Amino acid sequence: MRDSKTNNNNLKHAPVLLTEVLEGLRIKADGVYVDGTFGRGGHARAILEKLGPTGQLIGLDKDPQAIEAGQALVKQDERFSIERGSFTMLETVIKNRGLEGKVDGILLDLGVSSPQLDDPSRGFSFINDGPLDMRMDNENGLSAAQWLACAKEREISQVLFDYGEERHGKRIARAICKAREEQEITTTLQLAAIISDANPSHEKHKHPATRSFQAIRIFINAELDDVSSVLKQSVNVLAEGGRLAVISFHSLEDRIAKRFIRKQVKGDDLPRHLPVTVDQLNPKFRSIGKAIRAGDEELSTNPRARSAVLRIAEKL
Repeated sequence: MRDSKTNNNNLKHAPVLLTEVLEGLRIKADGVYVDGTFGRGGHARAILEKLGPTGQLIGLDKDPQAIEAGQALVKQDERFSIERGSFTMLETVIKNRGLEGKVDGILLDLGVSSPQLDDPSRGFSFINDGPLDMRMDNENGLSAAQWLACAKEREISQVLFDYGEERHGKRIARAICKAREEQEITTTLQLAAIISDANPSHEKHKHPATRSFQAIRIFINAELDDVSSVLKQSVNVLAEGGRLAVISFHSLEDRIAKRFIRKQVKGDDLPRHLPVTVDQLNPKFRSIGKAIRAGDEELSTNPRARSAVLRIAEKL
């Protein structure tokens, strides 16, 4: 969950694990960096503060409101530029700028951002009522309401299990399909109530619709596929010694990042009996430290950072 909100009446946000991200990226004054998840620019502004006059920061985001915030920053700082679209555009954007293999750092702050979550009109929240949308780019693709109106029960159940690890997915999917026969499901609280009534296991301090909302959101936005894609692209985009920093907020994202880094550190898959050196395995990255989590000080002011996990790797 990106850019946690600090004030309900403005657009100031506390970027998660900011100090750790800046240290991990090891920012060079004249370096080229990519913020693949601009959000409202909390991390981006901090990176710009570390850059010198010749440094560059390129932002990406598919959220129209994030792009609006980014364009405002472009007017303030000529070292910054932003393009609208998924971070799966990374390699294309970098090639078009003639910077392939020259990028010194990539930041990916995964998941839904706090501005998206806190705005009921975006449809991510099961606490505040709003249209059942859930698209990070709410001008393209199917909304959650449109998908739920036509998806088969088995498909809904599979999505809830695969992306939300919801063990009551079959019951919830059945309840959704039954409810939509009586009335179209168009709002977040309407869906949350259906899920809550169908979910027999209400965990302490956790809304019964949490896993289902997460699952539907991930599916609607193809989040896990996009993460796998951008991680693969980072290999060609980064310069030697360039750093990759990935912040994840749930186990599915973190698992993808962890396995990707481990594979790149290991190198090529060769039969175990072959007498080869580590260099001959052609490793692409080295892992920088262990997974990093928010400390007590950050958690005391930003409870949304409690599930954040930062992993850092360096291109060899």
